[in-house]
Amino acid sequence: MSTFDVHNQLLNDCAVIGDAALCRVLLMNDARFPWLILVPRIEGLRDFHEVPAEYRSTLFDEIESASRAAQTMINADKINVAALGNQVPQLHVHVIGRLKNDVAWPGPVWGVGVAVPYEDDVRSKRIAFVSDAMGISS
Repeated sequence: MSTFDVHNQLLNDCAVIGDAALCRVLLMNDARFPWLILVPRIEGLRDFHEVPAEYRSTLFDEIESASRAAQTMINADKINVAALGNQVPQLHVHVIGRLKNDVAWPGPVWGVGVAVPYEDDVRSKRIAFVSDAMGISS
């Protein structure tokens, strides 16, 4: 893997949890949802089809691991996985735990209400939980 930087918009919106084998794992600063973002540490990626073949299986495994962590965190009814990239051109994968009674259900979370920032202690607990569940380092 080459030199790597997370896009500034992602850093402004998220807390860094740590690095899995391929991806930097982030926690979106919106306490309404367990919302993880995986950013493959390969410079220049914009879309899924650009992920080199030798990394695709690892990316899928990390999406699965993040999905299980988000599901377990709140006993989610559904996990949404998406890679839009319309506002941030760097490939990043959203993994969002959803409940049938959350503020955005059944629609997408984007553009619904105003983000509710985490309180420091809750953010720390979520980061520790995801780190442990995904086996990542900070």
